[in-house]
Amino acid sequence: MDVYEAIRARRTIRDFEDRQVGMGIIERIIDAGLKAPTNNHLRQWEFVIVNGKEERGDLLRVKNMTSRDECEQMLDGFGMTDEVQRNMYREAMPRQFSMLYNAGCLILPFFKIREPLLQPSSLSSLNDFASIWCCIENMLLAAASEGLLGVTRIPMAEESEHIKTAVGHPENYVMPCYIALGYPAKNASVPAQKSICAKDKIHINIW
Repeated sequence: MDVYEAIRARRTIRDFEDRQVGMGIIERIIDAGLKAPTNNHLRQWEFVIVNGKEERGDLLRVKNMTSRDECEQMLDGFGMTDEVQRNMYREAMPRQFSMLYNAGCLILPFFKIREPLLQPSSLSSLNDFASIWCCIENMLLAAASEGLLGVTRIPMAEESEHIKTAVGHPENYVMPCYIALGYPAKNASVPAQKSICAKDKIHINIW
């Protein structure tokens, strides 16, 4: 699979086969992540793999939102009016825990910070944050080339505090998201994407 095929194949899913991802594949995916561009050339990234269900149960402090009314109120509060976007959230909210717990592989990526992430002194202060997301995108594309799909989820503040205790990561490292990967279930729902043409997004010389 070439890079363009992997880009087209990468999709977000939240329903997985009951099948673990082999460590050899995980290592290839992380190796692809480590090939991503990085702001300081040091690639100060670390990865915690959590594959045991008991360990995941202890780690995850995530709740599914199963109330349709609660979900709709949240989307209204976000000011979402696009129906495709709203459907994405309707698909996601009831699976917040299960998509992480049931994935064939759960990866916690970490990156080293120089100053508090949410209190940057300049745009350049976010270079570390930008770099780890380049790494994560490489990993998602590598996963797609292996026949794996999945989802990322940014942790809430209280989840981040619990993860710090649970995995014992250093104070100067931050987890930007959970990465849940696996083999798609036969009935896995694949939310519709908005059709967007590159030509409509390109501006020559001026906006």
